[in-house]
Amino acid sequence: MPNNYRYQLETTGKKHLCPGCGKKTFVRYIDNESKQYLPEQYGRCDRESNCQYHQKPDKAPTSDNKPMPKAKPQPVYYMPESVLNATLNLKDYDKNTFVQNLLKIAPVADVQKVIELYRIGTVAEMYERAGACCFPFIDKAGNVRAIQAKQFNETNHTTSTDFVHSILNRYFLKQGEALPGWLNDYSKNDLKVSCLFGEQLLKLYPLNPVALVEAPKTAIIGALYYGLPETPNALLWLGVYNKSSLTLEKCKALQGRKIVLYPDLNAYNLWNAQAQEYSAKISGTKFIVSDLLERIAAPAEIISGLDLADYLTRFDISRFRGEGEHITPPQEETPPQPSNYSHSEPPAPEPIQETAPRLMVKSVKSDKSESETKPFFCGIEKQASLYDTQLPDWSEEIEQLTTFFNETQLPEAPVKLSEGLTITNVKRFIDTHLTAVRANNGKPFAIQHLYRLRTFKKLQTD
Repeated sequence: MPNNYRYQLETTGKKHLCPGCGKKTFVRYIDNESKQYLPEQYGRCDRESNCQYHQKPDKAPTSDNKPMPKAKPQPVYYMPESVLNATLNLKDYDKNTFVQNLLKIAPVADVQKVIELYRIGTVAEMYERAGACCFPFIDKAGNVRAIQAKQFNETNHTTSTDFVHSILNRYFLKQGEALPGWLNDYSKNDLKVSCLFGEQLLKLYPLNPVALVEAPKTAIIGALYYGLPETPNALLWLGVYNKSSLTLEKCKALQGRKIVLYPDLNAYNLWNAQAQEYSAKISGTKFIVSDLLERIAAPAEIISGLDLADYLTRFDISRFRGEGEHITPPQEETPPQPSNYSHSEPPAPEPIQETAPRLMVKSVKSDKSESETKPFFCGIEKQASLYDTQLPDWSEEIEQLTTFFNETQLPEAPVKLSEGLTITNVKRFIDTHLTAVRANNGKPFAIQHLYRLRTFKKLQTD
């Protein structure tokens, strides 16, 4: 049968270095008329489970500028909801090293919240990769596009990467069973990870700015350290999958949002260039690329390509939530950028509510079955917080503090507020703490922010 396509993947078996993962597993596109390679970014990586780089030549330059015939749109096949639900079995979480690592750095209730919100699961014991953490990629419409299965060591570094559909495929073949119809259809998708990790939350939190990172792991740790998007100004943490997955098609889901990108140390230049390109193509969307890691990383860390999670987990989570300047150096001057694009460091997120004292809740009789009332983590009783307790109103003092700081020349040099706490960016400290006490007037978990403002004012008046 004659080939009617202008471009096609090379069929000689020759492999090139992949621009996504750097492995020699890349098949380039050929122009069938000129018999020449297209530019080197156009091609597909053979490492489907690990890299998934695939740049199609929809608008590739040609020698005679002939338009490429439009390919017929291919249907997209999704994974059944039942497959996702099967990864959410309570008994499997104690074997999930990633979840157990999270429990060592964050309160149980917070870990439970992010697991439920992002629908993090575990590969069951009967399959390969048993105990691997399942990160589902669910689109805005609630369709399950892919489920990544990653295994971690005790330092939270990846030891293996796979996908649930591949695990199931091997399982059925090993058992000598026919593949389910959905799995046969799903295998026809050219691209499996075709949406953002956490994309389904965009409808749930329509006003929040987005923090965009590479890996789902980093998005989860970012959400734990900076807090869930419980107020409109709080960041909603999403992941793109890997370095080469920051695509225009995925970013279209973020239209109308302010997006803060935190690239890994080996991805800053690529993401910075892509953000400039996408800012002109997605109306009403502002991209901000953080160079925070580039400014604070040691040479060895740059070579290793560390990500934001590697830095966040160096800090005690309760202290980090109290002050946002633990890893944020002073703001630097940056050259002017287009109105909807910047590579400077964004304003610090609103300080997050710290964990309040907890009360143990006595068991209450229920008509529900044991499976319905059993706590999310076996062996850990359900806990309640004092978040609803109300202290006296602070409005008058907040206004007094606001007036004082507006009329006072703030120091540019770092200020030691107390033993172990030095303010490196005074203006940001004042702004974020005032925002926190206004938003949480009278709440016990916010009183520490009020105490810090009082202490800082006293230092300026003594």
